[in-house]
Amino acid sequence: MNMPRTVEEILAHAEELATRFEDYEPNPAAELDADAVALLRAAVAERSEAERHMVDAVRTAREAGMPWSTIGSFVGTSGEAARQRYSSKVA
Repeated sequence: MNMPRTVEEILAHAEELATRFEDYEPNPAAELDADAVALLRAAVAERSEAERHMVDAVRTAREAGMPWSTIGSFVGTSGEAARQRYSSKVA
């Protein structure tokens, strides 16, 4: 839906939203478990932070002259796989 532009459109949109709010019937079967959602969000944040640390470590290793084959052995892949995954991130 396009953003309302005129006063009439804004009022009509507000009325539509009010009606949707008033008519809303929660469906307990469709609700997400708050604890599970919190755990997933925390895990995603931790994984993102770990990946940032990994990129920083690979960048430092490359700047120190470490070959991709050695980096790959540390990260549990081949050197080529490590190069493909990190070379554009550490360039």
